[in-house]
Amino acid sequence: MSRLTGAGEQRGAEVIDEHGDTVPLPVVPSGSDPEQPGRHPGQPGPFAPVLKKVALAVAVCLVAGAGYAGLQYVANAPAGTNTRGSHQPVTTPSTDQAQAGVQRAVAGQAVLQKMADAVTNDNRGEFLNAVDPQSTAFQANARMMFGNLSTLPISGFQLRYVSDDSTGLTPDRKLELGGTQAWLAQVEVSWQLSGFDLTPARETLPVTFVTRDGTTYAASFSERFAAGQRRPIWALGPLELSKGKRSLVIGLGSEADTKSYVSVADKAVESVSKVWGKKWRQKVIVYLPAKQAQMEGILGAQPNTYTQIAAVTMAELDQPAANAPVRIVANPKLFEELGKQGRRIVLTHETTHVASNATASPVPLWLAEGFADYVAFTAVPVQDDSAAKELFKAVRAGKVPATLPTPEAFAASAADLPQAYESAWLACRLIAEHEGQDKLVALYHAVDRSGSATGLADAFKSVLGMTEAEFVVQWQKYLKRLAGA
Repeated sequence: MSRLTGAGEQRGAEVIDEHGDTVPLPVVPSGSDPEQPGRHPGQPGPFAPVLKKVALAVAVCLVAGAGYAGLQYVANAPAGTNTRGSHQPVTTPSTDQAQAGVQRAVAGQAVLQKMADAVTNDNRGEFLNAVDPQSTAFQANARMMFGNLSTLPISGFQLRYVSDDSTGLTPDRKLELGGTQAWLAQVEVSWQLSGFDLTPARETLPVTFVTRDGTTYAASFSERFAAGQRRPIWALGPLELSKGKRSLVIGLGSEADTKSYVSVADKAVESVSKVWGKKWRQKVIVYLPAKQAQMEGILGAQPNTYTQIAAVTMAELDQPAANAPVRIVANPKLFEELGKQGRRIVLTHETTHVASNATASPVPLWLAEGFADYVAFTAVPVQDDSAAKELFKAVRAGKVPATLPTPEAFAASAADLPQAYESAWLACRLIAEHEGQDKLVALYHAVDRSGSATGLADAFKSVLGMTEAEFVVQWQKYLKRLAGA
């Protein structure tokens, strides 16, 4: 059986990739977005350096290892410098440059608004009229995207011009596009899936514009992606949808594939609610890419990052927060290899992260991962010797963990990664066995809601009536007994 213990979440450190925008521009808000009267908090004012963060907080479900899951993209314009106390002038856009930038922003936003209105009104002709008639490849992509957006249960679709870089396109690309001018812009796209999302999903896309004969068009939605920038699933290929009682499976493969996961996802929701309770949405959205490269595109990951990872839980938002739209992104090839039991364990684990808001929760990783494994293995029991194989081997060799797993123990490069997940699971199971399952859930809630640096210590005392050190002693004895050491 493929290893399933250690299947869980990883909220890793951040990788930063810097790019300089040549002509930073003001945000041009969409007039149809009542929540955005001006600019986002933290968004630069007129002609200030662009600072755009695209943070990806994901929960990683592992089969035979761990993958790095935290990515962040930051774009900063160059700043001025000081020399020997005398100020050197800060480079700023000229009046002509600024005016040209404003004109590009206004023209670009007009195109985006036309496309967004067409999606809202289900008007395919108007959507395609906003597409460059000479960009034949993008015309095909635009037809595919509109078909997907029409198929999805979308309530609210918006495109908002954020910033542009007039030098973002190579001379050859500009020559290929032709027209009087062509440029690249960063565009925020937001959409909400009716019946599932409490808040809109938001991503930032590179959009290419071209002006010909006085009319501006969109010429690409996929040019010059930066490290960490995610692709929306509806832009990657034709979609198939299958809806269950509590789940929505959105796939890039066959309809048969999406249907096969609906019942498993529905059962996962039921299993999680039996432990966590019913005070959550009790709904889950599963993305089912047809191949690993599509999975990595959805996550904004480097190629081959998820070769050994079965599924990932991500907040589909630049800044993950409570009530953010959360998706489970599956690796179909590995899911098939896991078999029926393994798929149910993995989806139950990931659904636990959805219910417990793990992508934005302050709970320590050992508790988030251990609890998710506890719920999964409660729903689908497995033999201890199989589920905790690596940990028991270490304990029998006299290597009993001295502390509960640290955040570093869950890093992709950690030498004892399997033991970290297995240790976390058995810590949570010990609490449930000795204090009751309700106390385990109460401990998670207490830490999640504390908002304090001492939240875990306080929860141990208030919920379990002991210190963490006292619990660790019990846990060490429990591991020795289970391992027969």
